[in-house]
Amino acid sequence: MTAVQERRLREPRSRVLVRAWDHRQRRHARGVWFRFRRVLAPAREAYAIPRDEAERLIAEGHRPDPVGRELEPPRVILLVPAERVVRTVSAHPLEVRLSAEMLTAPCLALVPFEGEAGALR
Repeated sequence: MTAVQERRLREPRSRVLVRAWDHRQRRHARGVWFRFRRVLAPAREAYAIPRDEAERLIAEGHRPDPVGRELEPPRVILLVPAERVVRTVSAHPLEVRLSAEMLTAPCLALVPFEGEAGALR
């Protein structure tokens, strides 16, 4: 068997193994990635905020989304009006997408689109 034939034989096997690993990881997550994307969907802006600011927002009555507790390590994810986030001096803007910055931020403040007023809980 030549090297080209061996490579052609290994490539499909490799893809099948990677796909199987990916599906296994999704089953272990028990749908948390779907729920996390669903929380991000109505957000037009996202900010990484310090823990003490998140605690202040919770004290003001903004409830953390339960999906944040399902992630490892657990995170605080809050839906907050734009006016309130502007008053937070240490808020760091993030792109609203699944990114390394978004996934490593311990506390997130999400600003919903204007028509999503019902999203604020």
